[in-house]
Amino acid sequence: MSLYAGFDCSTQSLSVAVIDAARGTVVFRDSLPFAEPFLTSPDPAVVHASPRVWAAALETMLARVAANIDRAALRAISGAAQQHGSVYCGRGPDVLTRETSPIWMDSSTGRECAELEAALGGAVAMAQLTGSRAFPRFTGPQIRRFWREDPDAYARTVRIHLVSSFLASLLAGEHAPIDHADGSGMNLMDIRTREWASAAVQATAPDLRDKLPALVPSSTVVGTLRPAWQQRLDLPPVRIMAWSGDNPSSMVGTGLVREGQLAISLGTSDTIFGPMQEPRVSGDGSGHVFASPAGAYMGITVFRNGSLARERVRAECGWTWDTFSAALRQTPAGNGGALMLPWFEPEITPPVSRPAVVRVGLEGAPPARHARAVIEAQMMALAGHSTWMGVTPQAIHATGGAAANPEILQVMADVFAASVYRFDATGSAALGAALRAWQADTGRDWPAVVRTFAAPVPASEIRPNPEHVKTYRTLQERYMRLEIAALAG
Repeated sequence: MSLYAGFDCSTQSLSVAVIDAARGTVVFRDSLPFAEPFLTSPDPAVVHASPRVWAAALETMLARVAANIDRAALRAISGAAQQHGSVYCGRGPDVLTRETSPIWMDSSTGRECAELEAALGGAVAMAQLTGSRAFPRFTGPQIRRFWREDPDAYARTVRIHLVSSFLASLLAGEHAPIDHADGSGMNLMDIRTREWASAAVQATAPDLRDKLPALVPSSTVVGTLRPAWQQRLDLPPVRIMAWSGDNPSSMVGTGLVREGQLAISLGTSDTIFGPMQEPRVSGDGSGHVFASPAGAYMGITVFRNGSLARERVRAECGWTWDTFSAALRQTPAGNGGALMLPWFEPEITPPVSRPAVVRVGLEGAPPARHARAVIEAQMMALAGHSTWMGVTPQAIHATGGAAANPEILQVMADVFAASVYRFDATGSAALGAALRAWQADTGRDWPAVVRTFAAPVPASEIRPNPEHVKTYRTLQERYMRLEIAALAG
């Protein structure tokens, strides 16, 4: 028996999945919510989290793994983590030179983004070089802001990690490298050569190259479990594989390893992503090209107002989720032409710096129509801002917490005019991390790896309603025009 563990440090919790590769089963799964997932400030654009919370959760969860599996059979550990967040360390990964970490929800670096794009010849030039234009949540602009605001602490910093490489470092007991897939989300890596882009690094902050870890393929062994944890938890000297970002790991965990496949993750943020053979860059600047853990590339578009927006509308209605689902069943597709722009928080796609919810045709409407409006808006935004990928999906793999709701997935199927499939297993990022550990340890080909664990359930298929598809083709055009008008003020 050979066991492989995959962790996922998301915005709100740390999860784990342990797989038995020979039997093709998940033998242990657990999740630990963070008591304080992120730290807010008087400025709503500033959102940080505590690396110590992540570190404590990792130790707790590793102990749970050790107590619930055949420890001697554990061969390797990998992981995933929320992308873009940066952790600032001294000589060792357990020495912090900055007590908090800016995370993907932070939108405070508009000035730094403008400066970096100007230094590299504009937004298009930066996207061609790094796979994305400068985004406030990306690591490069965040590093630049830290250097500007606290140059002394920046000077004391020996290593600047992503959340993924920080947690891998804690397991290995030494500074770990950054994998290509997660490194793609920094505005600092050349997307084609997969090396640090000198022009971007030099424009960001002084001496930054010396503070950045090495870049490595996702299948790289970065060390072995530190002896202290082996002794404390009676674990073998398992191999620590490079950790990656949650979205790249989710792509593997939902079985996407060839171009033409798409997945939609409905989590704290909503994301649409899929494999790409070549690094096609988003023309409107809304999407990103990352290196893929399975080779080649992946395209992705991210929306901040995911579960937070759905939860906000559900709370406004005073409903349970069962009531919310019933409202979706009872209201017509297209919602009588009513529309919502659910920007309850500053939005990533399209870029909205301040909360600005827009409701059209909903004044005095019953709560059920507001519930449908937020779901339709999210699905039309996902569809409208992913056309740059050049993929016409025949099927969509749905994951994330809201993927458990068939009424939401029906709207997805109707808007995209494609069948939607769910999975028996939740936690695609943790599962993807475990699969990456298995693949890296054995060298198995990726189609065989995902076929065993990440095939959708055929009986879960939700087919599009042809009449609803026609309705959404018209409504989609109106929605995109409303976005443009709202952004223009």
